Amino acid sequence: MTQSNQATLLVELLTEELPPKALARLGTAFAEGIVQRLAARDLIEGEPQFEKYATPRRLAVMVKNVRAVAPERQVREKVLPVSVALDKDGQPTPPLAKKLAALGFPDFPLAELERAQDGKAEAFFLRYAAPGATLADGLQAALDETLAKLPIPKVMTYQRPDGTNVQFVRPVQRLVALHGREIVPVAALGIDSGDTTIGHRFMSHGFVAIPNADSYAETLMSKAHVVASFEDRKESIRTQLQAFAGEDRVVMPEALLDEVNALVEWPVVYQCHFGEEFLQVPQECLILTMQTNQKYFALTDANGKLRSRFLIVSNIDTKTPADIVEGNERVVRPRLADAKFFFEQDKKKRLADRVPLLANVVYHNKLGSQLQRVERLEALAGEIAPMIGVDVALTKRAARLAKADLLTDMVGEFPELQGTMGTYYARHDGEPEEVALASSEHYQPRFSGDETPSTGVGCAVALADKLETIVGIWGIGLQPTGEKDPFALRRHALGVLRILLEKRLAIDLIDLVRAAQKQFADNPQVAESTDAIYAFFMDRLRGVLRERGFNATEIDAVLSLNPTRLDDIVARLDAVREFAALPEAASLAAANKRISNILKKSTEAVPASVNPALLVEAAEQALYAQLEQVAPRVQGQLAERNYTEALSALAALRDAVDTFFNDVMVNAEDPALRGNRLALLGALHQQMNCVADISKLAA
Repeated sequence: MTQSNQATLLVELLTEELPPKALARLGTAFAEGIVQRLAARDLIEGEPQFEKYATPRRLAVMVKNVRAVAPERQVREKVLPVSVALDKDGQPTPPLAKKLAALGFPDFPLAELERAQDGKAEAFFLRYAAPGATLADGLQAALDETLAKLPIPKVMTYQRPDGTNVQFVRPVQRLVALHGREIVPVAALGIDSGDTTIGHRFMSHGFVAIPNADSYAETLMSKAHVVASFEDRKESIRTQLQAFAGEDRVVMPEALLDEVNALVEWPVVYQCHFGEEFLQVPQECLILTMQTNQKYFALTDANGKLRSRFLIVSNIDTKTPADIVEGNERVVRPRLADAKFFFEQDKKKRLADRVPLLANVVYHNKLGSQLQRVERLEALAGEIAPMIGVDVALTKRAARLAKADLLTDMVGEFPELQGTMGTYYARHDGEPEEVALASSEHYQPRFSGDETPSTGVGCAVALADKLETIVGIWGIGLQPTGEKDPFALRRHALGVLRILLEKRLAIDLIDLVRAAQKQFADNPQVAESTDAIYAFFMDRLRGVLRERGFNATEIDAVLSLNPTRLDDIVARLDAVREFAALPEAASLAAANKRISNILKKSTEAVPASVNPALLVEAAEQALYAQLEQVAPRVQGQLAERNYTEALSALAALRDAVDTFFNDVMVNAEDPALRGNRLALLGALHQQMNCVADISKLAA
């Protein structure tokens, strides 16, 4: 392979403005699709090295060490079964000649065909050296396949100048395909490849020639006012925002950064202001208005209080940005005025007066209205409150008002503010602080990493809200299937688990599910699903515990006991981990596994207690005596929830257990002896599994 056969490959697809929320995904899929398909055709030397690019008007990839021609490859191809290829005299048949001709080897000697076993029969195989793919052919195929599989959110149909119809995410203007300095002759979506592109829509003019593939990004930056790399632009925006913020903090969620980044090719940050009078409105409303409608970045002080200045990201670099700044300030003013108006109007009606109107809002046609749902939440939260030691009346009041803000103008405009606005309006109405906080906290945790409710009332209403949703939706047959979970039952289940775990609430999970199930007693469409929902929770719990660093064996040891209280799950797992490190653990785990199997296989009733008089062998007498000493220590530690100490106490049993299994036959012929030994093993099994099923630790 000569060095001249290898060079950097550049492929760029220039389009009209691409959908901003999909740009990052499209850019990654385009680059990786081209690279993977070139590699599959052996057109890349060594491990693929590439740079991906995505701007509002282009998808591109630059791949290192791309071959002009792939190496020859050795092919072994099945021709025909021997029974078909040869007649009864062992002579070649017409089908064999026809097949060889079709493969491009019409005069290939029979003697040079490989004869080998193919399953249960023999077959002829042809071995030959096939020429490698050319870059033009390989890239054309890679382009076609990649473009056909791009994750396009919505396909657009448009017409080329020659009258042909094309379907793609946006109209395509140009195609660049360069191997080093040479144009690779390919086409895509009716466009032939070349070596020129177009730069920034306003700060660049005419075509921009790309001298070679390696200089692509630098050429666009220096001559076209385009930062081609999605990540480089994003970091430039982040850096500029932080520089303008100074001692203040920028509210810049990653999703907003990505979306703004997908709207500009040459990002420049400018500072704007709005009127101080708007700061009387809850700042969540103002921030969401600026982010959602205008893609602006709000600023807060070090304590999180909103400033009256905000930052914008422009696609134009100018020394006189006054018009840009004034224009954006003028645009945001009516948006903030709307928010102020909604807030003032909403405060004129108490949340409590809105609750009856929830009867006009359908929750689900099989589960009734939002008012019926609120009544279920109120009753369920009232049952949960004493379980966690919080005021029942406050909790029921909080549950009754929790959904009332759904009928406010502000939440109607910004659904993301449900709960948040309820807290503001409840405070305005003079409701107790716990009730006000529960309006927002009952949605927590909303996502992975979100905080759990800070108050007991909030926890009770949050548990009620999530459990009512899970039991109701599951009960009407809409449980999650595969990747489909339209009612977010998995997220609700994770929320319940996190509250129980992190708040260490001493509540029985089965009792909670049954309490929620009881709220649907008068609805025959809601099936009883307690067992299935408990299993659903356990599946989610395994994932939660894995994320906390516990391994599958430890988790299985604890969860196989089907615990219904979760406040001590982590303590049990820690204890199992420490026990597994003891030198006696492996032997006891193996013994426990053996005991489990013996007890499972036993077809006779096991006596409830051990009769010491029937212990005739020295080994069983020693085990019983040792168990009598250890059991009180284990149970004492268990009562104090000292699970590590409880399991550690079991280590003293190892020698006695090993001797018992060496010297004693459990299945004695005498039924009384056999039953008594099974009772001894049952008592031992009970002590061993008081914290977790340690047999799961056996190799």
